[in-house]
Amino acid sequence: MIGANQGGTIVNNTLQNISKIRLEAASAALLLAVVLMSAAVATQSAQAQTFTVLHSFTGSLDGAYPTGLVRDAAGNLYGTTSNGGTYGYGTVFKVDTGGREIVLYSFRGGTDGALPADLIQDAYGNLYGTTAEGGGTGCWHGYGCGTVYRVSSKGKESVLYRFTGGTDGASPMGTLFREPDGRLYGTTQIGGDLSCYPPAGCGTVFVVSKAGEEKVLHSFNVSDGFLPWAGVIPDAEGNLLGTTEGGGDPGYGNVFKLNKAGKETVLYHFDKPQQGQFPQSGLTLGKAGTLYGTTVQGGAYGNGTVFKVSKRGVGTVLYSFSWPDGVNPFAGVILDSKGNLCGDTEMGGLSGYGTVYKLDASGTLTLLHAFDGPDGKYPFDNLIRDAKGNFYGTASSGGSAGYGTVWKLTP
Repeated sequence: MIGANQGGTIVNNTLQNISKIRLEAASAALLLAVVLMSAAVATQSAQAQTFTVLHSFTGSLDGAYPTGLVRDAAGNLYGTTSNGGTYGYGTVFKVDTGGREIVLYSFRGGTDGALPADLIQDAYGNLYGTTAEGGGTGCWHGYGCGTVYRVSSKGKESVLYRFTGGTDGASPMGTLFREPDGRLYGTTQIGGDLSCYPPAGCGTVFVVSKAGEEKVLHSFNVSDGFLPWAGVIPDAEGNLLGTTEGGGDPGYGNVFKLNKAGKETVLYHFDKPQQGQFPQSGLTLGKAGTLYGTTVQGGAYGNGTVFKVSKRGVGTVLYSFSWPDGVNPFAGVILDSKGNLCGDTEMGGLSGYGTVYKLDASGTLTLLHAFDGPDGKYPFDNLIRDAKGNFYGTASSGGSAGYGTVWKLTP
């Protein structure tokens, strides 16, 4: 098991590396901004879009620093905040169709979990997610190594599994995938093979049964990947597909496939900066098994890319971000009804607080929105889309009190 001090060091180092990536990207982008503003990049601005802030978090009982959203059939939005709530360890919240925010559950930071990530929802309205910390004792801060949990539509929380920080994994932060029989699939950032970056481990792919039994399907080992931030998605054959932030030589990250027997295959390896570096988002499955995603850095300008990987493992950079159109796309992309790829970037835009974009098949990127601060700052998570084509998302900070927003965009 990872000790409290060891775990704290691992997490702090990881966060420091992320901060370094962001600062380096921002500095480079600022130096190039004037040049890139006048460069002949295939970027245009959308017209007549309507942006609405549905809720600005206060940092108190309603939560602080929201993550991604899910939407039910009635149009209600559900998400989590990584901080705030009654005890300060994050919340599960609902924003109804009238824009009213309701806290369904406040994490206590102990056996129930702390630092919740993105949610999924079943047909009965139950919400499922992971917490990066909490669940027991040990690991960082002594709160535990993370959980898989369920919150009912009435706000009752049940912990389905508590990670120990050993071979079972630790610090799950990705979105779960749920089978109809109730099995939940996900990833842990670390843990698993503890000989990999001892004593941390390089992360795992796991499944938790309806009865709460966890099974590790794969433990990463550096060459095939490490630090899987995002979750996994299934393809038509039942394989699980995902990304690792690092892996291989020189360690810029991988796209992987895990078959039903648990055999892992690296579909694509990012081995040159121009191809992209450090994919932290999950994947989107398109036609003919094509996978779409983003990298946080790399590409022509060093600010991140949108990429695709064919079923046979051929990778293509579809777009390289520059300062005007975006920097650091931590979020992945979704497909709209016309096959365009849509997403957001952490930074970029005129104010530097992030953008929402659309990328068409010709490689032309259209800016749908640039954040200005009062409407939010630094969006990290995937967009969601309704049947009318409206987009919904969160900004991790900004808003009227500076603790993030839930928003709607009509393009």
